[in-house]
Amino acid sequence: MNQKKEWEPYEHKVQYYETDQMGIVHHSNYIRWFEEARTDYMEKMGMGYDQMEARGILSPVLSVEADYHQMVRFGETVTIETFIKEYNGIRLTVGYEVIDQENQRLCCRGTTKHCFLDREGKFLSLKQACIEYHQMFVQGLEDHKDK
Repeated sequence: MNQKKEWEPYEHKVQYYETDQMGIVHHSNYIRWFEEARTDYMEKMGMGYDQMEARGILSPVLSVEADYHQMVRFGETVTIETFIKEYNGIRLTVGYEVIDQENQRLCCRGTTKHCFLDREGKFLSLKQACIEYHQMFVQGLEDHKDK
């Protein structure tokens, strides 16, 4: 396989509109941050959503989980570590760790589960439909297991 790849984690500065009256980030925003970080991660891997969809490959979200550990407040910056947690060619689980940039505390840990479909909504095996994307996900899974 390819050499292990390391990328800078996705950074996000908390905006005022993402918070409640107490200046604390509303829980729903973490899900948005997961998507921002996943999109960034996939682009760094060399296969953004735009490229996948141009090839007729769709990847809907099947489920989302988030465990909240520490509050994040307006004005803070977080980094979101994104990694491939599980992959079998048809289904993908992406993991996330939201970390306060200033003191490196874990604020939230979560996952999103996805599958791959063609434009007609039929399941796709990336190993058969697009071997280069399959290999990138396999490499991402191996990279995470090596940590």
